[in-house]
Amino acid sequence: PAAFVWPVAGETVKGYTDDELVYNKTMADWRVHPAMDLAADLGTKVLAAATGTVEQIFEDDLYGTTVIIDHGGGLKKFLEVNGKAKIYMSRYAFEPHFNAEDKYNGLDAELKGESRIVFVDGEITIDSGITVYPCDDSKTIYKIEPYGLKMSKNGKLVPDDFRHEQYLMLEENGKRVLISGCSHRGIMNIEHRFKPDILVGGFHFFKQPLGEKLASYAKILNSADTDYYTCHCTGVEQYKFMKSYMNRLSYISTGQTIEL
Repeated sequence: PAAFVWPVAGETVKGYTDDELVYNKTMADWRVHPAMDLAADLGTKVLAAATGTVEQIFEDDLYGTTVIIDHGGGLKKFLEVNGKAKIYMSRYAFEPHFNAEDKYNGLDAELKGESRIVFVDGEITIDSGITVYPCDDSKTIYKIEPYGLKMSKNGKLVPDDFRHEQYLMLEENGKRVLISGCSHRGIMNIEHRFKPDILVGGFHFFKQPLGEKLASYAKILNSADTDYYTCHCTGVEQYKFMKSYMNRLSYISTGQTIEL
């Protein structure tokens, strides 16, 4: 987005901090506060910080009614605030992609010529113990669920195959930690391919109904010798449901620190 706006014109009652513990009266403990709390009268209209797509609306045990909005544009902003880092991307990254409403949600094509972008066509080692893996073009074991996401192929919109997806493997002290992003290629396919000690990423199950199918997914994942740290696109209710079947599943969100 070109600019962000304040959601309400209220007093800042608690500022942002991700490197200093502050006392939380509600939880009666000390923790980081990776957000800004703004005061407003009951019934005040709350604005989105910028245009975007509503991805989820749910009730959170800690935050109450929660709305997650994808504003896009993160790559452009990153290039603005960081003037030296290389960006490793799939050679398919700039292909056109669309959401369930057939609205374009791909990358800004103007960024394709950015000199710091390194297009990856295969496995690449960035540094000792840091490797980027591309999507595996081989047939997946478990069916991929695009959940309405689409790509353009031969002038037509078809279910996305997520061939632009990448995975980051970190190896240190005998441990293999995989960061899988939203795991659109299927979290079970990804776990089966890499078999990491620890997997950090979303499961992209937030549209998956609670029931036998999701329970079977949880049991498959739990059978692997892997610790999972998952996040928002798994879905809060889906996470809670899967947690009852998985003894090595944890939730991670912005501002949290985990020691692996």
